[in-house]
Amino acid sequence: MGDVWGFIEDEVLGMQWLSRMIRHVLEYFGIDVFGRVGGAIHFFIYDTIKIMVLLGVLILLISYVQSYFPPERTKKILGRYRGMPARCLAALLGTVTPFCSCSSIPLFMGFTRAGLPLGVSFSFLISSPMVDLGSLVLLMGIFGWKIAAIYVVFGLVIAVSGGTVIEKLRLEGQVEEYIFKGGSVEVPQEALRVKDRIRFAWQQVLMTVKKVYLYVLAGVGIGAFIHNWIPEDWIVRILGSENPFGVWIAVVAGVPMYADIFGTIPVAEALLGKGALLGVVLSFMMAVTTLSLPSMVMLRKAIKPKLLGVFVGCCILGIVFAGYFFNAIEAWLM
Repeated sequence: MGDVWGFIEDEVLGMQWLSRMIRHVLEYFGIDVFGRVGGAIHFFIYDTIKIMVLLGVLILLISYVQSYFPPERTKKILGRYRGMPARCLAALLGTVTPFCSCSSIPLFMGFTRAGLPLGVSFSFLISSPMVDLGSLVLLMGIFGWKIAAIYVVFGLVIAVSGGTVIEKLRLEGQVEEYIFKGGSVEVPQEALRVKDRIRFAWQQVLMTVKKVYLYVLAGVGIGAFIHNWIPEDWIVRILGSENPFGVWIAVVAGVPMYADIFGTIPVAEALLGKGALLGVVLSFMMAVTTLSLPSMVMLRKAIKPKLLGVFVGCCILGIVFAGYFFNAIEAWLM
């Protein structure tokens, strides 16, 4: 069973066959794939193709599932529950919505306007960009199933915990008034046939690829540069076990960036290969996807500074705790 799963991780999800094929092609043209330039070219081509292929397949499957959970239906499902069950369900529903942090904010506003408890809306807002089914499969292909599973679990825990804190603090007054005055429009959902759902899923693939491909290329480019040009001892010194503040540095560095998880994975892969601690790498990914500066600017339009500060504080503390936890169990995970 272990050999079968190893084959799935390496050859199906990790697409190592593609890496070997690209290496042979480059060597045929006289390019030294073990040199800096050749290595960077190999990394860029391999990771770009791998991520885009996986992205297309995953978005197709995820969007098909998502066709059963349009925003209005999601509101109705969440509206049936209260308290912890509602926050857990909101976090889980966030995993089937492949949105970046900015794309999740309009849904958050719609949920809040519809009268859902604030904690439920925030659990969805945290979970949606940080954790999705696509990230689970991609993480499995690069880091293995243990890391992928615990990453998802921690993302859900952070989402539920953040929503719980916000709900207990009773910060409804910190939402901008216009959010509640907008009203809620109920859009009747037609019964979709399988063909319609496949067409919807394919449209989502095209839209998502157009939206993220530049971030993927930028992420792979940065990853190729780190992988082949940044001295390993620099990474180890700054983000390795010698620096107890590596997780904090990763979180602070990740906040100003704007990318989804597909763009951050090649950067994380390169950092890990250079000696950065696992918790540092994963906390960087969480910070980029959840707390990007553009999304915070957008969110500020909907909520007041006090609530925004509580939201950011909950996310940072959860991400930092997750980072140090991953560091502590890295030997077992790897």
